[in-house]
Amino acid sequence: MIPFSVLDLSPIPAGSHAGTALRNTLDLAQHAEQWGYHRYWLAEHHNMTGIASAATSVVIGYVAGGTRTIRVGSGGIMLPNHSPLVIAEQFGTLESLYPGRIDLGLGRAPGTDQTTARALRRDLQSSADAFPDDVAELQRYFAAPAEGQRVRAVPGAGLNVPLYILGSSLFGAQMAAAMGLPFAFASHFAPDQLLTALRLYRSQFRPSATLAKPHAIVGVNVFAAGTDDEARWLFTSLQQQFLNLRRGTSGPLPAPMTALDANEFELAGVAHSLGCSVVGSRETVRAGLASVIEQTGADELIVTAQIHDHAARLKSFEMTAEAREALTAAH
Repeated sequence: MIPFSVLDLSPIPAGSHAGTALRNTLDLAQHAEQWGYHRYWLAEHHNMTGIASAATSVVIGYVAGGTRTIRVGSGGIMLPNHSPLVIAEQFGTLESLYPGRIDLGLGRAPGTDQTTARALRRDLQSSADAFPDDVAELQRYFAAPAEGQRVRAVPGAGLNVPLYILGSSLFGAQMAAAMGLPFAFASHFAPDQLLTALRLYRSQFRPSATLAKPHAIVGVNVFAAGTDDEARWLFTSLQQQFLNLRRGTSGPLPAPMTALDANEFELAGVAHSLGCSVVGSRETVRAGLASVIEQTGADELIVTAQIHDHAARLKSFEMTAEAREALTAAH
């Protein structure tokens, strides 16, 4: 059975604050390690009052320092927001502190709105168009220094921190294939091109020094609870969050509600964006995950769950790990 991993946005629930959200992140990571999850990724978002993981490399260090064996990394660092050298130094530092446990997932979106992107970058000339060149530059910084190389990442040089390409379109799939890198598809919020992207990635993959064959990671929302009704109730927090984003009124992660306050058009849009979701009781989740794996042929699932109550969030991830164990036994 394929490995399961965690994608965490460090959600800030309504009525709470970033400090609690980050401590909850570490608590979840420690439990995920015990439950057998393979890796724990944090995501870079900016100017979003419901997400506490903006300083992603800092949070990765916090989580890696509080765990022992689980891999910890970014899902992802939005590289156009940063100098490749700075990211090489940050992740070289993390790899030096926690050797063999650090991943660097890379995306080309800003992780925010255009106004905030300008505040991050001062200008937008370092655009997403430069993403392939920036990734190649990162690879050079992590490689053994070449003779006469004037700029080095210290620490970073020679550490070969593993890179992953993240995407929600065909561009990322083609780029990951051409560079011989693992590919993670953001199907948990943009499922439209999932199967096409996976076919492209596998058919065009070129083996590299770091990866002999394709490795495809599929993102999926999993909300597990004692009953289907309870899981659907928990899921309304994520649905509300997406509704608020579409309305331009983002805020802390809302508490669950019995009925969504939205029109049919809004509900259809949210349902479409969250189409790669498994929501339900133990048996429902097990069957749903088996279906995702069968349809995608994923080499790994990365599970995310924006659940308002931390105890319920822990229980959902625990039940998801148990579903994997049941699938393994059946396999």
